[in-house]
Amino acid sequence: MSTKELLDEAMKLKPEDRFTLVESLIKSLDEPDKKLDDIWAEESEKRLKAYREGKLEGIPMEEIFKEE
Repeated sequence: MSTKELLDEAMKLKPEDRFTLVESLIKSLDEPDKKLDDIWAEESEKRLKAYREGKLEGIPMEEIFKEE
């Protein structure tokens, strides 16, 4: 079933059922993604290692958050 067909069917639902459907879909997007967490953890380790080896420079927090 295509996205358009799903939307057409969803539009036939009562408003409270559409709300429940939308709420469930949005909630599903907030669930943690282990794959993404693993990718970010690996990237963080690489950056920390590069920093410790002097291959990557740090930026002071004040510089990052300064207002222009």
